[in-house]
Amino acid sequence: MAVASMEFYSQCLRRNTAFRVIVPNDGDEKDAEPMKTLMLLHGYNGGCSDWLWNSNIVDLAQEHHLCIVLPNGENSFYLDGEATGRQYGTYVGDELLRYVRKTFRLSERREDTYVAGFSMGGFGAVHTACQFPDNYAGAAALSSALLADRLGDMKPGDDNGIANYEYYRLMFGDLEKAKERDVNPTVLLRKLCAGKKRIPKFYVACGEQDFLLQPNRQFAAFLREQGIEHLYTEGPGEHNFEYWNRHIGPGVKWLLENCS
Repeated sequence: MAVASMEFYSQCLRRNTAFRVIVPNDGDEKDAEPMKTLMLLHGYNGGCSDWLWNSNIVDLAQEHHLCIVLPNGENSFYLDGEATGRQYGTYVGDELLRYVRKTFRLSERREDTYVAGFSMGGFGAVHTACQFPDNYAGAAALSSALLADRLGDMKPGDDNGIANYEYYRLMFGDLEKAKERDVNPTVLLRKLCAGKKRIPKFYVACGEQDFLLQPNRQFAAFLREQGIEHLYTEGPGEHNFEYWNRHIGPGVKWLLENCS
């Protein structure tokens, strides 16, 4: 088992950027086949080491012989910004994936590639899978900050207790139209369905005491209405690692069983 810190130059971000990676390379018979990949995203105010410090993902990588990649998404919501050097969506969804596949001899099959995350990273997991459906077969989204269709009423100077209008404007662009644009994962999914494109599969979980419960319920209802394959689960839990640790294992297992 190797847990490494790496840094490379990203064309999408126009600078050196760091990420962590977990590689179960213990020399057993499984090493004959290219490993599957999980891109695992952190939340708002977090960083690429959060999952390592707060969860059992090293054991999870070992159990499933799964390479886990932990990018640093800063507070980007894993979206492509208009400014040069702010293409976080393409960085996580394509550039970093291609880099780790080449560096660690990972499987290049879509069916062997997944993305997951919590809170902002849960939104990022859903949006990344929808933005790059040819790269990712599925996403596990935990307590996801599915806010794109809820930002239209914010005005300059407003603050929702997490961040202010100016921050959301920088991340999502025109907030009045965010609900109707590609920053909204449901907009991307409608386009994929209409174009008969590949559709990712989704494991969605949220705690009953989580302040993001309602948008997660609405997203699950949307998936049901569209006939998109998914598993939605909720139960006792708040917006914290105690809840996310209960679901990252089942979420990964569901992806492995239903996307391969």
